[in-house]
Amino acid sequence: MPDDFTWRDGERTIRFGRGALADAPSLLGEGYLLLTTVRALGSAPQIGAASSATLLVGAGRVEDLATDLLERTAGEGRIVALGGGRVIDVAKALAAAAQPQRVVAAIPTTLSAAEMSWVHRHAHGVHTATPKVRPDVVINDPALSASQPLPALAASAANALAHAVEAACTTLTSPVPTLAAVDAARRLARALPVDGEPDRDGLALGALLAGYSLDASWYGLHHVMSQTLVRGGGVGHGEANAGLLPVTAAALRRRRPERLAELDEALGRPVEEVARRFAVRAGVPSLRAIGIDEEVLSTCAEAAAKRSELALTPPPADAREIEQLYREAW
Repeated sequence: MPDDFTWRDGERTIRFGRGALADAPSLLGEGYLLLTTVRALGSAPQIGAASSATLLVGAGRVEDLATDLLERTAGEGRIVALGGGRVIDVAKALAAAAQPQRVVAAIPTTLSAAEMSWVHRHAHGVHTATPKVRPDVVINDPALSASQPLPALAASAANALAHAVEAACTTLTSPVPTLAAVDAARRLARALPVDGEPDRDGLALGALLAGYSLDASWYGLHHVMSQTLVRGGGVGHGEANAGLLPVTAAALRRRRPERLAELDEALGRPVEEVARRFAVRAGVPSLRAIGIDEEVLSTCAEAAAKRSELALTPPPADAREIEQLYREAW
């Protein structure tokens, strides 16, 4: 696959490559509503200059942030999200809540791949059956999407690797997403060596492909556990993924040994070994090391066990198995 391309996938256009940000004027137009952060805006001030209004998205949960912004974002037209997964998911939630629904463009500044999927939480008061929104324009410039300093970049890369691993294991997977997931895992592993500088362009492309795979195949055990740990343990999304993947990959291997063997072959070593390397580079040798209190593990396990997505990586894990996995990672 080339490292500079325009991919037209159904209703969406994905522009990837170093320097792709230069194409923003033709892809976005002018007069859009921009959601961003101080860091992201500083890295691409031209995106702010072409907007009709700019709103900064702070820390917090997506559903809370979107609810707080509903009145300030009333109107029509495109919403552009310049930032990481939280910013992009807030933009998607706001677009979904609008009547009629608005379109979203995304310019990622992390490897979250939120720009590649329709996965997001709704604002409070929005019915759960309301159709979700996937960005119709994605501008992924590695100078931005892989711009985080280490170890944050490694944690984000661990999240991307988890996308690839789990997308290959769900009951919804099919040949094309699986091919993309395997290729994504290979690219990510090559791009983040044991030491030294990462190949940031390789990480960006691997994360994009992994996000495509997850959008098509959904997720199960690993992401249920990591998402629950973020909410219940007060840890960052990337760090939760980095700390859990060495353990959850082994649990997925017990469920889908043939898929993990395929990934092993692509990586040239077991998935768990690569996951541990990513965790070390992210500064997450264990959940204990990043301040997770042991007392929250059982609470998180009980909450995670209620999630319906566990059925997509059968047999669905129960609270006992989930707690055991949390403790193994702790």
